[in-house]
Amino acid sequence: MDTDTGLLLLRLLAGLLIAAHGVQKVSFLLGGSGLAGGTEEFRHDGFRGGALTALAAGASQIGSGLLLAAGALTPLAAAGAIGVMTVALTVKWPNGLWVQHDGYEYPLVLIGTATALTLTGPGRLSADHALGLPHWPAWSAAAALALGVVGGLAARALLHHPPAPTLQAPKSL
Repeated sequence: MDTDTGLLLLRLLAGLLIAAHGVQKVSFLLGGSGLAGGTEEFRHDGFRGGALTALAAGASQIGSGLLLAAGALTPLAAAGAIGVMTVALTVKWPNGLWVQHDGYEYPLVLIGTATALTLTGPGRLSADHALGLPHWPAWSAAAALALGVVGGLAARALLHHPPAPTLQAPKSL
């Protein structure tokens, strides 16, 4: 196998998994719980916005995942994937790194993969190549990573509300 085939396989794996995760957020396909289930998942994780939040997250995952899989507008696709995975990472952060403890291992791998694909370029077996787009410059990976992380953190800051403080009975003297 050559480098282009390897990049194609990597793009398909990461991109289609990201897109499928978005499909689950907004439908009953692929084991999803429908839009109501996606909405409840976000509410459970402390996000406001209801169905609109679930739709925006699902659409971002579907769009960025499909673009990444196709190797189309790779830096933009990577920035979108990095953004939604940054939000997921912040949700999982308190649980530590490892996925068996509901940690952030998986979102971190997808962030790294999207960044690496921007650094290497999508390869000759991609929409970018078919459209004659030049190899993206190295700074586009840094820009995709920065834009994705900042966008994900901004979405978290705007939509996440901290848990309500628990009231404690006053201590008796």
